[in-house]
Amino acid sequence: MFLEVSQLEVRYTGRTQAAVQGVTLNLKAGDIGVLIGPSGCGKTTLLRAVAGLEPVTGGEIRLTKSVVSSATLSVPPELRRIGMVFQDYALFPHLSVGRNVAFGIHQLPRAEQAARVAEVLQLVGLTGSEHRYPHELSGGQQQRVALARALAPRPQLMLLDEPFSNLDVDLRERLAHEVRGILKAAGATALFVTHDQFEAFAIGDVIGVMNEGHLHQWDDAYTLYHRPATRFVADFIGHGVFAPATLVQRGNNVVAQTPLGDLTDLDECPLPSSYPAGECDVLLRADDIVHDDHAPVQAQIVRKSFRGSEFLYTLRLASGHTVLAHVPSHHDHALGEWIGIRAQVDHVVTFPRG
Repeated sequence: MFLEVSQLEVRYTGRTQAAVQGVTLNLKAGDIGVLIGPSGCGKTTLLRAVAGLEPVTGGEIRLTKSVVSSATLSVPPELRRIGMVFQDYALFPHLSVGRNVAFGIHQLPRAEQAARVAEVLQLVGLTGSEHRYPHELSGGQQQRVALARALAPRPQLMLLDEPFSNLDVDLRERLAHEVRGILKAAGATALFVTHDQFEAFAIGDVIGVMNEGHLHQWDDAYTLYHRPATRFVADFIGHGVFAPATLVQRGNNVVAQTPLGDLTDLDECPLPSSYPAGECDVLLRADDIVHDDHAPVQAQIVRKSFRGSEFLYTLRLASGHTVLAHVPSHHDHALGEWIGIRAQVDHVVTFPRG
């Protein structure tokens, strides 16, 4: 493993709760890891600890098998060969693009500097912009210059802290795909912080969901969505609700009895004995609920969000329980209308009754 974080703890003086607690994760060379979670969850603190900008009070951080942070050791940031990109870009307004990019390689001979600047500007799609100034560039172009500057010294690890948060939503996701391509082309290993899950899905090979200093799950996007390890991950990633369910054994199969009817033919379903009297909560994603005019279960539309190709409907069952459903946008039903729905769940995800 290229980056290894083991049982990491970071504590700020005067605070009873650790900012980062018991975090363990590994990142392979050439992979892009993403840390995601609500504000104040510890993701930026963890990134700064990896950079050497925050002291560690427990556990350790290893880069290429060497310990760089522990309670008794801290290798200075400048000796870790880390490139950093921040949300405010931190470009020097009085320096040209070329001189901004060359800032971290000024010790090289001029010809080598110029060659490396041209190389990384080509990598980020800004060939020939050496003599322009930051104020002449768009926000997305400035972000690419910041990325080029961080890549120029050939760091062994790239750290990116919410680099797109100052850009508009449409540009953010497009730039996330572009930056992923740039990092992959450069062969870079990177750790990226964001609060936007679409950004995380667009850029990450592996994604960590954090809350209150704890890392709940470190997995690929598909697994986070379909097999969340904790109730927090299930709630934070994607659109879904928790519905009460009772697991019962019928022959060789387990059936989940829910307000939407019985869920059958379930993969990876726990046995009823896993919960007291088989009572639990089942996760129902918006894509688990299908609009079907002929379904026996009816639900009332209480909220609708237009998403272009589809609506996200919030639906209330006669029992009072709420579910979400993605429905093609040509099914444009009015608020208050009752529509037929059915559950189409391939594998069931359950949690203790909340």
